[in-house]
Amino acid sequence: MTPPKKRFTQLIEEIDRTPWGPAEQALVADAVSLAVELGDERLEYEARMRQTASANMNGATDVMLNSFAWCLARHDADPQRFPADLEYGGADLMWQFKWMASSLRSSPAFSVEQIAAVLDDMETHYRAAGLGMSGVLTARFEDAWDAGRIDDAEALRVQLETTPRDDHSHCDACGRSQFAGFFADTDRDAEAIRLVEEMLEGGFSCGEEPEHALSRVLVPYLRAGRLDEARSAHLRSYRLAKDNPDNLRIVANNIVFSALTDNEARALAQVERHIPWLAHDGLNVDAHFAALAAFAFALDRVTAAGHGDAPVRGADSPALTAFFGEHDGAWGAAELAAAAWVAAERIGSEFDRRDDTEGHARSLARMRSLADEHYDVPIRSDAFVTTPDSATPGDANAWFDRVMDLAQFGAEHETLRALPHALGIEDPSKLAQLMSMRLGILIALDRADEAAELLPARIDALRAAGLDAQADLEQRLGLATFGLNTADAAAALEDELADAASLPAWSRGDVAISRASLHMQADEPDAALDMAEIAARAFADADDVPLSNTTTLVAVAAVLQKGDVEAASALLDRFLAQDDLSVGHRAQALQTRARVRGGSEDYAEGAADADEASRLLVGLGATTALATAHLLAGALWEDAGDPEKAVARYRVTSRLVAQEGGDQAGADFRLARAMLAAGDAEVAAELLGQVLEREEKAEVPAASRAMTASLLARALGSAGEFGQAVGAFGYAADLFGEAEEHADQAMALTERAKILARFDGHDEAIESLESASVIVRRAPEAVGALADVLHNLGQAYSAKQDDRAFALFDEVAALAREHDAEWLLADVTDSRGRALAQFGRIDEAVAAALTAADGFAVIGDAGSAGGSELFAARLLAGDDRAADAVPIYRSALEHAADHAPLRQVSALELGNVLESLGRQLEAAEVRALIES
Repeated sequence: MTPPKKRFTQLIEEIDRTPWGPAEQALVADAVSLAVELGDERLEYEARMRQTASANMNGATDVMLNSFAWCLARHDADPQRFPADLEYGGADLMWQFKWMASSLRSSPAFSVEQIAAVLDDMETHYRAAGLGMSGVLTARFEDAWDAGRIDDAEALRVQLETTPRDDHSHCDACGRSQFAGFFADTDRDAEAIRLVEEMLEGGFSCGEEPEHALSRVLVPYLRAGRLDEARSAHLRSYRLAKDNPDNLRIVANNIVFSALTDNEARALAQVERHIPWLAHDGLNVDAHFAALAAFAFALDRVTAAGHGDAPVRGADSPALTAFFGEHDGAWGAAELAAAAWVAAERIGSEFDRRDDTEGHARSLARMRSLADEHYDVPIRSDAFVTTPDSATPGDANAWFDRVMDLAQFGAEHETLRALPHALGIEDPSKLAQLMSMRLGILIALDRADEAAELLPARIDALRAAGLDAQADLEQRLGLATFGLNTADAAAALEDELADAASLPAWSRGDVAISRASLHMQADEPDAALDMAEIAARAFADADDVPLSNTTTLVAVAAVLQKGDVEAASALLDRFLAQDDLSVGHRAQALQTRARVRGGSEDYAEGAADADEASRLLVGLGATTALATAHLLAGALWEDAGDPEKAVARYRVTSRLVAQEGGDQAGADFRLARAMLAAGDAEVAAELLGQVLEREEKAEVPAASRAMTASLLARALGSAGEFGQAVGAFGYAADLFGEAEEHADQAMALTERAKILARFDGHDEAIESLESASVIVRRAPEAVGALADVLHNLGQAYSAKQDDRAFALFDEVAALAREHDAEWLLADVTDSRGRALAQFGRIDEAVAAALTAADGFAVIGDAGSAGGSELFAARLLAGDDRAADAVPIYRSALEHAADHAPLRQVSALELGNVLESLGRQLEAAEVRALIES
């Protein structure tokens, strides 16, 4: 067993390398507990210094205040044993002082006198320690600004700018962010933007920067007409801030942006995601004020967009009753907006009474004044789902029609929800039909006991409708005609079929279609088709068009089960040409044909069918079925190569799944993937981050999380967030390794290496590729991955003039020849030529490049052929063989006919070479190609 003091040292080391968050908080708590258990105050001081910083970063204000007070008391009593700076790389005690006054100010429970006392105590400690006054002035500036004493704050800001910076000044990121926020709050938008752009250009960052600074200039960017910059700033700020409840103010600014830019659905989704954060830190009341005002403004915009009755998920949590009051059921957007304004006004009044200012009242007035501002900045992460008013039936008869349509489509849950509305119908035969629908669905949902209890009422209803023969049949068969799949049920149906001539036509059809269903479940499509044919004749004799059409759909399913796609397609085409189909049958047939067409790679036609099915389902109010239909349409449009249309369908799917329940992570993964394909990488990265978070919480298998992390890395790279992309590819590689998906692990490491090499991290890139080259050999069947990894490692070696590159190129070339991969063979030959040039072996390099060019040309890749020739020509020209380079340049020009950039570069360089040879006329002719 590890000795306690050694365990403490291990905990401290682990804390210092663990990022802020729940895991790090738990480690700190363990360290404090262990130090207390040991009775060693010096160790406890080390742990609590870290606890203060941890609590500050994670929004645990009460823990932070208590921990800081304990540490300050020990330091004041014995500064030698408890030094202000533990020199572990974290904030020292005097730096932590800066957090205290702002923390007290964030709750009206603390008086002005208490806050002033902390500020004065801070100044006393700074002076006693011989420290500069920059940190103290910063704290006093923050206090004046937050209290609404704007003139005092401005004077302190000016004083700060002339005060020498020291080790306790705000860092380059935080200082600029703070002043930018003050400038934005005092209508100096241009100055706010200037400071934030200085910060970004300088690459300055800190714990909550640049996300806080970016959020502060969102409205200034909009007002300046810089909408693209505003959009990018919002997406980056929100992506960085959205996972930490201590970032509530930052998120509030981003929610206001979504509402201002006509992205009301996104604003609603953000409110739903972050409204639980109100209960996170009970002492950070000023952040609650900012969030409530933002929520109220956003929900007003949702209401103005026509969605005031949209439910706000999570707002009815008991933890939020203190903010919004008691409420019966889910909150609608409009009523929650009103409650949020009231809560914000109440909190603001408490602050203003304490501070004897109107600072918070002014903040609310500024928020309300935004009501007249609108900006067009589309962000396609979320969508509203609207059901037409006409979709709500007006009476029991209309509800009966709705139930029949829903049942004929196969929307089981929606049918059950709609059924009670139709039970008031007076027609006894229709009432019997409704009971039949309920029984069939209960059996399908494995609720046979409930069905058995209802069967007697169904039989009574049949007799009341004068259908005694059917009542007698069901008395004999029990639940067999409702889909019960047992050996006894099948045998009973067979017995009835043997004596079917004695049954009325409708009952014959009922028995036959019930038996067909059981054959389908037993994977006996031929027998099912025989039964469907009997049922079709019987229902035709009974003149029951709806059940005749149901039988046709059963036959289609049986034909598909046989694998005869062509016959099923023909049957569906004929069926959809009929003019006697119900809405439910037509929607079901369209959805089936959409899947068939997708399976036949007729993606666009299938997507059109799925779209039409979705349109019909909207009219039925079939929300769960509608989510599936939109998901199918999105998948088919994605396969058809039209990601824009896929995005539109997946957005609706995501919102419906959020409302109705289902695989939210799966829906959002598809939406993000389509957005990435459509070029919207920033929003894709945001969504994929949320998907990965859900998957981590649900502890889904590592392979699934790895796929998400890998796609997230691609999205981050496309969004220009290369540092985060490197981390995400590394995480994906770890997850693929955990899942023993060796080829995918190697590819993730390869993509990571490509980014590292792009930013001159060549040694780390080679290390990553070397690991990948070992891992990929554990998956010998993944030839493509093996070739890609070895090729990239060879290129990395050649860039460092490491002759190990050539053996790797040889291995890739052998793989290409073995698998008839002509393009890969040409490509690796080109890489060999470039590597030879690195070693000064010009003749060999030229020969390899020309061989590569020939290989590309043979398979029709003229652009790559021209690129290889351009490289060969440059080598010759640079080796004082200009005349030899000319014909190769000309060949490159010919191959560049459809590649404008290559054509221009080749023409420019050839012109220069010809001029150097004194061939001025030819040079002029070639240069004319550039102008053309």
